[in-house]
Amino acid sequence: MEYMLLICGDESAAAHAADGCDGWADEMAARGVLRDGAGLRPPSDATTVRRRAGEVLLTDGPFAETREQIGGFCLIECADLDEAVEVAGRHPAAAYGTIEIRPVLRP
Repeated sequence: MEYMLLICGDESAAAHAADGCDGWADEMAARGVLRDGAGLRPPSDATTVRRRAGEVLLTDGPFAETREQIGGFCLIECADLDEAVEVAGRHPAAAYGTIEIRPVLRP
């Protein structure tokens, strides 16, 4: 099953963003688990899109002001949620931020 790992942290997490991620990515690729992933530019570079009453509305920056922000993502394929939790728990960001695991819906 595919899972999306949403890597989240507060603004200070950017300083740790690359710490150990290459080693984790190499290990997970060798296991055949890691399908894709990338870091994201900060929320200040975001554009939020909404459509209301047929009109497209754009907002610079994030949709919501929150302490934690999504800093990156990893697409993994695991046998089950238990394996996905094990993989996420080994990610370096788990030590300074949070990792949200979501099953991917495919038709």
